[in-house]
Amino acid sequence: MALALVPALAIQGYNEYALRAARTEAVRAEAVRTARGVAVDLGQFGRGVRQALRILAEVPEVQGKDPAVCTPYLRTLLDKVPGAFFFGVIDVDGRVVCNTLGSARGAYSLADRQYFQDAMRGGFAVGEYVRGRITDRPTIQLAQAIPGADGLPAGVVLASVDLDYLAGQQARAGLPADATLTVTDRKGAILLRLPDHAQWAGKLLPPAYQATLQANRGHVVDMLGLRGTMRITGVAAATPDDLDGITVAVGLSPVTAFADIDAATRRGLILIGLGAALALAAALLAGRAFIREPVHRLLRTASAWRAGDLEARTGIAGPTEFGQLGEAFDAMAASLQKHEGELRAEISRSHQLQERQTMMLHELNHRVRNTLATVQSLARQSRRSDATDDRLEGRILALSKTHDLLSRDDWSGASLVTVLENELSPFRDEHDRFQFDGPDVELAPRYVLALGMTVHELTTNAAKYGALSVEHGRVDIAWHVVTGESGARRLALEWRESGGPSVEEPRGRGYGTRLINGGVTQELGGTVRLVFQPGGLRCTIDVPLDAQDRFTSFRDVASPSSPSSP
Repeated sequence: MALALVPALAIQGYNEYALRAARTEAVRAEAVRTARGVAVDLGQFGRGVRQALRILAEVPEVQGKDPAVCTPYLRTLLDKVPGAFFFGVIDVDGRVVCNTLGSARGAYSLADRQYFQDAMRGGFAVGEYVRGRITDRPTIQLAQAIPGADGLPAGVVLASVDLDYLAGQQARAGLPADATLTVTDRKGAILLRLPDHAQWAGKLLPPAYQATLQANRGHVVDMLGLRGTMRITGVAAATPDDLDGITVAVGLSPVTAFADIDAATRRGLILIGLGAALALAAALLAGRAFIREPVHRLLRTASAWRAGDLEARTGIAGPTEFGQLGEAFDAMAASLQKHEGELRAEISRSHQLQERQTMMLHELNHRVRNTLATVQSLARQSRRSDATDDRLEGRILALSKTHDLLSRDDWSGASLVTVLENELSPFRDEHDRFQFDGPDVELAPRYVLALGMTVHELTTNAAKYGALSVEHGRVDIAWHVVTGESGARRLALEWRESGGPSVEEPRGRGYGTRLINGGVTQELGGTVRLVFQPGGLRCTIDVPLDAQDRFTSFRDVASPSSPSSP
């Protein structure tokens, strides 16, 4: 079902992506086109007012600057220039000469207005958002210089534009649904705002908002609107035909722009969901009859087999896939049942053989211990009065202890720490005279025997002549395993005595020294170095851990067909 739904979902996703991409381009183009259209309308309005002001600047009633003459003349223009609700003539010093309100000459001054200063430099000027000092209405002023006889401006004629009139004109022009229009002056003050023009007129845009509009003149930008909702905002590019210092921005709502696409997407998903639900219901009903029941029978039979009941059968047969599978399962169960009987018989014979080998090994260990005990008894009965008999008996005892250690795990070996503790246990007391430092290394039986005898000889010597012969003597044993480039391992062990009597190197090699060298060198193929320092004996042992037993290695290299083979 999931695989069947993937193509439908992929097609739905691709269609929505393509529609959204096309709609995005169309909406962005519409935002810029609408903003450009508003800018063109305002530019045409400004050109019309400018043309009217140029004509006024040339008529004798204005150039004569006689209030009694120009005031009635200006009043005749109020209904002839749409959007202009005030006309006035200003002298070169900024004082009013006459206006449509009938103000007395010199009643107020406009010398501080930027548009007056720009017009007096010769030409046409567009002002910024102001509230009229006399009319107290929100407006922008359009001013035209009055030509003088000497070529210099003789004053300024101006018209006040009704911003409410311009907002109404744009509202009737038919903006896209849910669109916002924002027209600002060069300082960022709002001249026109749709909708809610009366609420926003005259307010300053936030600096970041104004900077974004100025940086995207002629482009489209996705940004938060003044009410905090995301807008696709087109900003009109500046042209010479526009009103000077005017910025026009039109914001379109992405929710409205993509409303029909979102609705189509929802409908498509609902239809896909309904189709999937119907198909799933049909699959469940068919699967219950043709798949689920045979599978359950197979699973129940497999569970019975796992529990050990190999007599269970599926009972499924026929030419269908499940019928063939059931027959194969039943045949497999019959074969397993047969092999299990044979395997049980083989395991029984193997257990009997293993028990017999274990019994023989225990008997051999018992006889070896008895033999060692007999040898020890004979040595004790026939001992002489010298120390040689004591050393012989101690070595036999050490060999017996090591043999017992190996017998615990059926001669599978022992760890180095166990060998050391087995030999040194008689000398452990509350003073803790021994220190071990090294990893726990598992040793083969021949290593256990050879190193056990070596440690026994070192311990006996320390007890008679070295560190263990005094109360505060110590023995430190450290070892580590070194791995060579070929991967072969070697055991490096150091026996260091301290705190005992002063040591002198013996003049000759005794039986104990020969036993240590023989056990390590001949049995294990290693090296022994004895250093008799005044502070205590130091013994260094280096043996290979992976070398073959020289007494049994012939089994690996001799061919069974060789004449020398036993």
